[in-house]
Amino acid sequence: MRVLGFDTATRATSVALWDPEGLELEGRDDPAPGQRPRHAAWLMPLIADQLELARLDWDSIDRIAVGVGPGTFTGLRIGVAVARALAQARQIPLVGISTLESLALGARRAAGGEQAPKPSHAVLAVIDARRGEAFAAGWDLDGRPLRHARALTPDALAERTAELGEGVLAVGDGAVEFRSVLERAGAQVPEDRSDLHRVAAINHCRLSDGRPESLPDEIRPDYLRRPDAEIARRPDHRQ
Repeated sequence: MRVLGFDTATRATSVALWDPEGLELEGRDDPAPGQRPRHAAWLMPLIADQLELARLDWDSIDRIAVGVGPGTFTGLRIGVAVARALAQARQIPLVGISTLESLALGARRAAGGEQAPKPSHAVLAVIDARRGEAFAAGWDLDGRPLRHARALTPDALAERTAELGEGVLAVGDGAVEFRSVLERAGAQVPEDRSDLHRVAAINHCRLSDGRPESLPDEIRPDYLRRPDAEIARRPDHRQ
C-alpha cells in the first residue's frame, strides 16, 4: 500500500510518500513569520518533487490521504479540492485524515525520545484558529480519542487541558500561541521550534493505512466554525 499524503490546514504545506515497507519521503514549505501561506503555489510542485525523488509515477500510488482540518478556510479548500481532483482523474482511492489526529500521532511516536517530552497519559493537539481561539483535541497514548475536536477560547482550552490531568503533552502551532494558558493548566509544551509542532503529512499516510476509503465527493473540510468572511457579514457581528 503506497500512500501519497498532504496537508494544507495550517500555514505550512506538507507532502509525503509512504509505504509500510520503509518508503518515507516528505517535502514541505514553511512560510517565515509574517509571510502568507503558499499552498496554491507549492502543493502540486511538492507532490511532483516527491514522486520524482521516489522514481514513481501515478500508477504506483494506491491511496491519497488528505488532511481535512480543522484549520484555515482557504488552505483546507485548496488541499481538499486538489485531493478530490487527483483521486477522480487518476482513479485513486481517497481517505480524509484529521490534521489534529496526525499532529497527535507525531507526538506519540516521538514521545520520550531525544528532546521530546514524554506525556503521562495523553497528547493534546492544538492548532491556532486565529481570532483568539484554538482548535484542539486529545488522544491517549494508544491513540484512543479522549476529547473531540472543538474551537475553544483560552479559558475553555485551559479547562479542557486540566480535565486531562497533569503531564499532558500539548503540540501544534496553537500550543505555541497559547503556551502560557496550557502550562498554567498543567500541560507540557515543547520548545517553540520543536518539530513536534509541525503538521507532517507522513503521519497522514500512516493513519490512512487500514481505514475505509471515500468517494471524492464525500471528502469535505472540517472547518469546525464558519469562515471569517461569513461571520463578518452577520448583522450581530457588524453591530
